[in-house]
Order: sequence, then structure tokens, then C-alpha cells
Amino acid sequence: MSRFVALLKGINVGKAKRVPMADLRELLAALGYRNVRTLLNSGNAVFDAAAKGEADHAALIQRAVAEQLGVDAMVIVKSAKNIAATIAGNKLSTVVTDPSRLLVAFTRDAKSLAALGSLAAVQWGDEAIHVGKDAAYVWCANGILKSKMAVALLRDLGPSGTTRNWATVKKINLLLQEPGD
Repeated sequence: MSRFVALLKGINVGKAKRVPMADLRELLAALGYRNVRTLLNSGNAVFDAAAKGEADHAALIQRAVAEQLGVDAMVIVKSAKNIAATIAGNKLSTVVTDPSRLLVAFTRDAKSLAALGSLAAVQWGDEAIHVGKDAAYVWCANGILKSKMAVALLRDLGPSGTTRNWATVKKINLLLQEPGD
């Protein structure tokens, strides 16, 4: 068994795409996933599963959420190893003064991640971006809601990815390190 996290895009933001975390945990358990835990109310679920591909898990979960919970939400699944590499690959850690202002963008594939590299060619003032091997990191010095770079990132990310702030990524990593049953 391997440990994974499912990142559901755009659920429980405002009144759209409501998914109770208890329902998500039950759905994942019904799919055969073990040691299911959710973090926050925004679509982060950690689970144990057979070591098949992340994309296979993502497709299964996305389909089940749509069919059984009636919510069409893109799902990205990352392994515990990938999340640990994402944390290790953060080249912006020296400028981060508030972890809630550092966005981490996860994509379904390397091509979508590489496409975010064009944002690095733009001067963003006191904001910064690093596109790493496993994720893109965007420092929003004045907050995410005021960030022009965050707007550009979300535009370029489109339907191929989702974001979490640095504090959430670190909490996900801690959950992934917890021993299972």
C-alpha cells in the first residue's frame, strides 16, 4: 500500500460544488481506499491505496464524486513521495514571511506545469514565481486576493491544475507521514 492525497479543485468555495467531507471520506472508503482522512473543508483527502498510477486514482475519484455526489470537480492525486518532493523543491522559502501567501500549483501533467514557466519571464514587482519539477510556487507578497501574479497563474493553469497555500501543503504532508491502521 502507498499513501496518496486527492486534491479536489474548487469544492466548498462559496455556495457552489458543496461536498461534505464526511461524504467524501465515505465515498473513498467505498472505492476501497483505506485510512481515509480529510483536511480542512476544501477537498484534501489522504488515503492508502494500491500503488497504481496517480492519474488512475484521480480518474476513479473524479468519476465517483460526479456520479455519487453530483459534483463535477477536477481531481489531482499526488503520492506522499511527490508531496515531500514538492516541499523540498520550494526555492521561495527564503522570501516567505506568511505561508498563507505562498500558493503551490499542482498540475495533472508535466507539460501543464512547464507551461507556467512563461510567467517567470514577467516582472511582478515584489511577487515571485518558481516552477519546479513537481509544482509551481507563487509568492503573493501583498496577499493572494491582491496578487496579479495569482490571477495570471490561475488563468494559465486553467482546468489542468489546482492550488493550495503553503500552510495547507505542509499540513497535507504531515497527514501523509502519519502511520496507517
